[in-house]
Amino acid sequence: MATIAKGSFTVDMSPQGEADTRDGVSLGRLSLRKRFDGDLDATGEGQMLTAMTPVKGSAAYVAIERVTGALAGRAGAFVLQHTGTMDQGAQQLSITVVPESGTGGLAGITGALRIRIADGQHFYEFEYTLPTDA
Repeated sequence: MATIAKGSFTVDMSPQGEADTRDGVSLGRLSLRKRFDGDLDATGEGQMLTAMTPVKGSAAYVAIERVTGALAGRAGAFVLQHTGTMDQGAQQLSITVVPESGTGGLAGITGALRIRIADGQHFYEFEYTLPTDA
């Protein structure tokens, strides 16, 4: 049975080199650093690739992020895969746990994370499952 963890997070993104811009489309690479608070007490580190188009509200990103910390009283780490697309402002976002990426007390974790941004603050809901024998 899935459990839902909730809380907030802060994120710091730093460009990694100059963006490659041609024909109005800009490809970029950024490093990610996050701090999760709430039910997930962890840090996240990763890499993001972006594509920004000349059309306002149309862009995409992919990212891989290693999350290290504690969840449900278990310490360990796992990896999240991000895929995001905006089509003239309409957003689609998928953030899922990479299969078999869990370590330590989080070995065997599966799940998906949802993000909500309100008044400049970031919030998460992480629906996950952990093996009962870990």
